[in-house]
Amino acid sequence: MTGALAPVKPLTALDRCDRCGAQAYIRATLPVGGELLFCAHHGRQHIAALREKGADILDESARLSETPTIAPNDER
Repeated sequence: MTGALAPVKPLTALDRCDRCGAQAYIRATLPVGGELLFCAHHGRQHIAALREKGADILDESARLSETPTIAPNDER
């Protein structure tokens, strides 16, 4: 074993919240193996408890406030 961590796979629109099925923006990788996916709402509810239990958290919820890049009508 090299001790190197596997690259973190970004969340996509296909990743869904384990609580409600909405698009997932937060991944909690559990120390015993496995992962939980949450939308931003449910992630905020559970993130503190998951961190206390040693989960590694990937939080991409800042993407919700990003402005999409869309070309003006005359450039489409």
